[in-house]
Amino acid sequence: MSKKRFFTGNGDNGTTGLLGEGRVSKNHLRIEALGCLDETSAALGFARSLTQDQHIAGLVLQIQRELYQLMAEVAATPENAGQFRSITAEHVRWLEQQADELSEEIELPREFIVPGDTVAGGAFSLARAICRRAERRVVELNEQEGLQNPHLIPYLNRLSSLCFVLELYETQVNNKTRPTLAKRRET
Repeated sequence: MSKKRFFTGNGDNGTTGLLGEGRVSKNHLRIEALGCLDETSAALGFARSLTQDQHIAGLVLQIQRELYQLMAEVAATPENAGQFRSITAEHVRWLEQQADELSEEIELPREFIVPGDTVAGGAFSLARAICRRAERRVVELNEQEGLQNPHLIPYLNRLSSLCFVLELYETQVNNKTRPTLAKRRET
């Protein structure tokens, strides 16, 4: 039985392949965007592992699977992007619907909140912040190289908003606590 190897050495020169012809530097903007999207999925996976709510866990797993589709599109060379296109306006609307439905069960604070009132809530806050960074990198990639799919940026924008709602949901609904406000009240 042959031993499996988890490395190829192909990237030892500082380059990586895309879905298509050619290689780019590992610090190329497309690769930076992919790294941020990968971090978003990992942070969501961490949050999913911490939630006790099976509905929320299933919702997050679906999002992680969609993020892999989005990453494939971002990883594709412009001439191949069309064959990997899968994120649509319907995906964006689905995220909006999830946020709207969960929002009906929470109270939206009128001030900034400090993350970390619950473990799962803190994990969703981390996922939100990483998703915002991924969104910024994808916007930058779109501005510099152009992306063919106009739904990628709105998808990431709605996802970060949904992460905020999930943070509040974990705190208020699943743990029955109020979020800590950023502004300390004088007593």
